[in-house]
Amino acid sequence: MKSIILTATLLAATSTAAFAYSPDARLRAQQNRIESGRESGEITWREGVKLRRQQADIMRTEANMRADGHLSRSERRTLQHMQDDASRNIAVKAHNGWQRVWWMPRFGR
Repeated sequence: MKSIILTATLLAATSTAAFAYSPDARLRAQQNRIESGRESGEITWREGVKLRRQQADIMRTEANMRADGHLSRSERRTLQHMQDDASRNIAVKAHNGWQRVWWMPRFGR
């Protein structure tokens, strides 16, 4: 009985986690990473502008690909690679050593 409950619980947890992490959720998570880096000072204003531009390019590309109402496997793969690059760029910019000076206020978006 315990194994059935445990199995059902694990199945429910993994299926909801897989369902919850859609491409849109990944994009929102990356945008949240950029904003939290800006708030903490790990990402400078200029880096934030470049990262947000990259996010906008991904959204624009996805909209163009979805114009026909369908995403092919190669289009999904292209978007996945673009999001991988964006995620890597966020990590690099957050840990490259450039920081906002502690006494300088955060300005801009």
